[in-house]
Amino acid sequence: MHVIALSRARQLRPLADPVPCCRICGAALTRTLVDLGATPLANAFVTQAQAALGLDRAWSLRLRVCEVCLLAQLDTVVPPDGIFSDYVYLSSVSSSWVEHARRYARTVIRRFGLHAESLVVEIASNDGYLLQHFVGEGIPVLGVEPAANIAAVARARGVPTEVAFFGTATARGMAGRGVRADLLVANNVLAHVPDITGFVGGMARVLAANGVATVEFPHLLRLIEDVQFDTIYHEHYSYLTLLVLERLLRAVGLRAFDVEELPTHGGSLRVYICHAGAAFAEQPGLAQVRAGERAARLDTPEGYAGFAPRVRQVQRAFRAFLAAERRAGRRVAGYGAAAKGSTLLNTCGVTEADMPFVVDNNPAKQFKLVPGCHIPVLPPDTLLREKPDNIVILPWNLAEEIACDLGPLRRQGTRLWVAIPELRPL
Repeated sequence: MHVIALSRARQLRPLADPVPCCRICGAALTRTLVDLGATPLANAFVTQAQAALGLDRAWSLRLRVCEVCLLAQLDTVVPPDGIFSDYVYLSSVSSSWVEHARRYARTVIRRFGLHAESLVVEIASNDGYLLQHFVGEGIPVLGVEPAANIAAVARARGVPTEVAFFGTATARGMAGRGVRADLLVANNVLAHVPDITGFVGGMARVLAANGVATVEFPHLLRLIEDVQFDTIYHEHYSYLTLLVLERLLRAVGLRAFDVEELPTHGGSLRVYICHAGAAFAEQPGLAQVRAGERAARLDTPEGYAGFAPRVRQVQRAFRAFLAAERRAGRRVAGYGAAAKGSTLLNTCGVTEADMPFVVDNNPAKQFKLVPGCHIPVLPPDTLLREKPDNIVILPWNLAEEIACDLGPLRRQGTRLWVAIPELRPL
């Protein structure tokens, strides 16, 4: 689900610049939402040998808000080809996410009358987790995925996939050879784009005149309200509201006509988009989400104040819990070597002494180390052998699904926890 537009990356101000510029409007970024210090790339898992060489370099992780256009964004731009060209995130690892994709496919096929003459294009199509459901219904598809290793998984699943970073140039090339999407999908990718204006403009190029685009993204309103600071990492360049997205759409001749609030990723929006002149009528959901953002004052710079102290409170509580369990001789393991877990562990200063290991289902992460804190990542069956006293579920957005899988350990006395939005037992 991850892709990068490169067309403006070199125009962004250099890392050493003390006052970076907004990647949409160019205004000076003087308001900080939270500064999480220096952390490594959240998905840059390393071997013992790589860790010894210091290959998991740390980068500044500071989230700012533009006081002009209100885009929340990182002020450090990590070279995207170092993040996404060989990627370890497989969407199909989560059964609940695959089911989410299946329900979406079923809904849009019915709602927009998709058929064997339609074309569904997904940007950042990952391992075919979504497009496989359209293939099963006989609807032509095309995936665009920057990670060659993951595109190969999608092709093996029968999903035609091009290896490319999507942006202005890629969109121009696709449109030039006649690609026109009746349904264009971009799930959880807008945050990963340095040149977000160019990316959305590229979507306009490949969307058919009467086509529909849908985008899903974690809602900044939920991030702030639920202290989801662990979702801040270098792969996420931007953190979006509907307000900011609608400004972007208008700038490239698109408009939103519907929006749904989703529980995924701690609270997301699914926005339905068309060309400005298309006939789709605006639905009531838009007014509801706009009103919610205004009520939270996210339409003003002042609405973004006060987040950092709440982050520090969560970090203190988590560190205190780990210290107390260690003093009592009780072991704490982690479940799910997710990117958000990497941010949490590193910004809280957690070490292998506090958490001896994390388990994960993804073979690409197993027997490597969490970047920065260098906690070993092991297969889930390690839990059955080690029987830790506590397990912290790091991908808290999947806590219910994971807690069900951990039922046997729970019945034997292992306590399950999440740390966000506050430390609590399950």
